[in-house]
Amino acid sequence: MTRHVALFAYPDCQLLDVSGPWQVFASANALSPQPLYQLTLVADAVGPVVTNGGLAVHATHTYHQLTHLLPLDTLLVTGGSGVMRQCEKAAVKQALCEAAPRVRRLGSICSGAFLLAAAGLLDGCHATTHWRHVAQLADEYPALSVEPDALYVESNGRYTSAGVTAGIDLALSLVEADHGADLAGRVARELVVFLQRPGGQSQFSEILRHQQEAGPLRRLLDQLHADPSGDHGLESMADLMAVSPRHLTRLFKRYLNTTPGAYLTQLRLEQARLTLLNERENVSLERLAQRWRLGGAEQLRRQFQRYYGVSPSVYRQRFASSHTGSLQESTPCR
Repeated sequence: MTRHVALFAYPDCQLLDVSGPWQVFASANALSPQPLYQLTLVADAVGPVVTNGGLAVHATHTYHQLTHLLPLDTLLVTGGSGVMRQCEKAAVKQALCEAAPRVRRLGSICSGAFLLAAAGLLDGCHATTHWRHVAQLADEYPALSVEPDALYVESNGRYTSAGVTAGIDLALSLVEADHGADLAGRVARELVVFLQRPGGQSQFSEILRHQQEAGPLRRLLDQLHADPSGDHGLESMADLMAVSPRHLTRLFKRYLNTTPGAYLTQLRLEQARLTLLNERENVSLERLAQRWRLGGAEQLRRQFQRYYGVSPSVYRQRFASSHTGSLQESTPCR
């Protein structure tokens, strides 16, 4: 069965909001013996649509013709700087409302959530958008519940996703739901992306944000990043900064809103996470915990679940190549 997927674009939409999900479905077609998805680009008018990066994409149908495309399996609204102009167009919102009952999956990428919300199609739903716009979405549309840091959210048949590349994560999850994890994994490897970040995973790396906001701690953080598994006790870190341990703790609290120990633990968990993705390594949780000074296997598992929302085994299963050997654990995986 070929599923019909349409993307709605408009002037000044985000290019990757269009091309990212489109390529996921197109790659699924290319990797299958028969076409799995029919793809259609819908816009204000047939012809070129200039995205906010200046590159044009070509629409084959207008939103007025949505009724001729129905029923659709999936309709995704792209985001971008032009979305607010679309929110002001009654005809666009009416077309979406008329199509919604005959679309199995209705969703958005990035700020496209504003257009669905403006049409009343997210009322009573949980939703997300780019982290820069979550407060605005919550303020302007109190009838929906905004998940401020999710990559993508499914709620009552509505699918919303965070900024830009999260549209790829959402599309991969839809391919997996339609045709299984094996095909989704092959698509992810073809595109050289992770398969696939769970919807609840944080939109951005706290470690990267910390490096940007480190202030006088930057020199110390650079040394910690250069050797995460080193013997970095509070005293030795304070010595590197030529301050007292108490003052170092105050600096971490002031600039990073964390403690030296918590920061180091998160940095080491990042290294453990990257090790799990390495196809050449088939390492037990016990050895992984020892390598990165994270206690034992059970302690690593609990910390990993806390920071990433999934267990190490689930993470590796979803993200690493299917050619990677199974993660060997000294105790049963939960």
